[in-house]
Amino acid sequence: MLYLLLAAVLVAVDQIVKVLVRLNIGLGEQLPFLPHVLGLTYAQNTGAAFSMLEEHPWILTLISLAASILLLILILRRTFPGVWPMCSLALVLAGAVGNLIDRAFLGYVTDMFQTLFMTFPIFNVADICIVCGGISFVVYYLFFGDKDKKEDGHDATGTEG
Repeated sequence: MLYLLLAAVLVAVDQIVKVLVRLNIGLGEQLPFLPHVLGLTYAQNTGAAFSMLEEHPWILTLISLAASILLLILILRRTFPGVWPMCSLALVLAGAVGNLIDRAFLGYVTDMFQTLFMTFPIFNVADICIVCGGISFVVYYLFFGDKDKKEDGHDATGTEG
């Protein structure tokens, strides 16, 4: 299935970038990438965004695993019509799996992108996938979700109409 291929390619990109960072940048070291915009800084994050649940990494691992399974089911069942929502779900799946691999095998998530023009947590390719896929899906659902239900013979309440 094309959506799973998209997710697999993004997971591979995420993991390759993380390996390159771990092999070539010292922990905490910052390298210029895009001047005044983005730097590369190797960080090991044992928590979630903003270091949430840092003391309980196993909870994050279980949440990532459950989310990955749910997203996989949604994609395999083609739960949402059209390319847009399915690609959005594939992006979120890729991000969840990318960070799950790190947590399961390393005990932390490898982060590397640091914004230089504002204070923001260091992030990685998987995080970008989760955020972009999540925002894309919400935009789709807000503007087109009810329309798709009505085209399936149901109104916004789920009853036939």
